[in-house]
Amino acid sequence: MALDTKFDELLDFPCSLSFKVMGIADPQMILDVIAVIQKNAPGDYAPKAKASSKGTYQSLSIPVTVTSKEHIETIYSELDALDLVRCIL
Repeated sequence: MALDTKFDELLDFPCSLSFKVMGIADPQMILDVIAVIQKNAPGDYAPKAKASSKGTYQSLSIPVTVTSKEHIETIYSELDALDLVRCIL
């Protein structure tokens, strides 16, 4: 599915973009998200994780250097395909 975004109009590439990923509180979610980010933008990542008040969900904030609109859309699409992920901002 092609995303119809306006990232190319709003950002000057390359730039740092913080991906916020929310999902089930499971250590595997962090590993899966980092694997997707590493695949698309190799580097050393240390996401900031925060658990929900009941501990059912967690959010991750990961700054990534992106190079194009297509690069952002690819990362969004691959993160969205992960089973444990519920929302991406």
